[in-house]
Amino acid sequence: MKLNVAILFIFCFSCLFCTTSSAQTISKDELIFLTSEWKGERFADGRPKLPDNLLERAKRIMIDDAWTVLKNEGYLNQYEGGWKRVNDTLMTGRAVTAMYMPSRPDVEKNIKARGASQGRKGNTNSWPIDMLTKGDLYVADAFGKISGGGIMGATLANSTFSKSGNGVVFDGASRDLQEIRNIKGFNAYVRDFHPSFTEEMVLMGLNTPIRIGSVMVLPGDLVIATVEGVLFVPAHMAEQVVSTSEFVIRKDQFGFEMVRTGKYTTGEIDSQWNDQLKTDFLKWLEKHPELGKMTRAEVDKVMSKRTW
Repeated sequence: MKLNVAILFIFCFSCLFCTTSSAQTISKDELIFLTSEWKGERFADGRPKLPDNLLERAKRIMIDDAWTVLKNEGYLNQYEGGWKRVNDTLMTGRAVTAMYMPSRPDVEKNIKARGASQGRKGNTNSWPIDMLTKGDLYVADAFGKISGGGIMGATLANSTFSKSGNGVVFDGASRDLQEIRNIKGFNAYVRDFHPSFTEEMVLMGLNTPIRIGSVMVLPGDLVIATVEGVLFVPAHMAEQVVSTSEFVIRKDQFGFEMVRTGKYTTGEIDSQWNDQLKTDFLKWLEKHPELGKMTRAEVDKVMSKRTW
């Protein structure tokens, strides 16, 4: 009887620990459910772990090509523009998400007390940064708040960059623009910059689905931030988006050369390719190793889905 009571106590304590240790987050099972199309490696909490080399490849593609691939696959709400930036540095990374809400004293008190019991330090706007790893990109829904909505200043920006090697995308504000500009390689996409501190807002979701403008962003999404705007690519679509966009770049450069030399017309380049054109493309690609390699099967596959 005593043994059964002890086992029951351990079980209840474990359940309590599992619940509180994931405070402000959705469960691992729920995150895997929401990202079930992703079949690759995951972090311990269930977040899709896109390969580092894919993040690097994504830096060299064009955002309009990537957007077109998503659109053709039915993903119509993945792009958000209208940002202010620190500089023109391009960023790619795996989304770590945070959702903020207007503060309410009773809720904020409980959240901070629970966070303290879990070893979390500082205000809630520092908690997402503590979770970052290399290759992550911090994305926050701060409900567009500007005055009193600066959820990052120079200190947190330095911490963000040291942990992730990346910057941030905030549907909200940042402060300390002059100092942040001194962080080489760091960028921030925000709605505006404002000298105020974080006021009357509290973290209500950490690595949960969030809304950035017209986009639903999930933890682990591939984030591509360029001078044009920000594209959020579902993790399971990332390889297809990047590889197809890489092909478009190769196709364009090949086409420019073929048209200049008169070997093919623009009509031939910009329509479905016949066998001879595919063969000529692969021979041309062998002479340009800096653009990567492709097999005939890969060319056939990408051309079979051509709608660009």
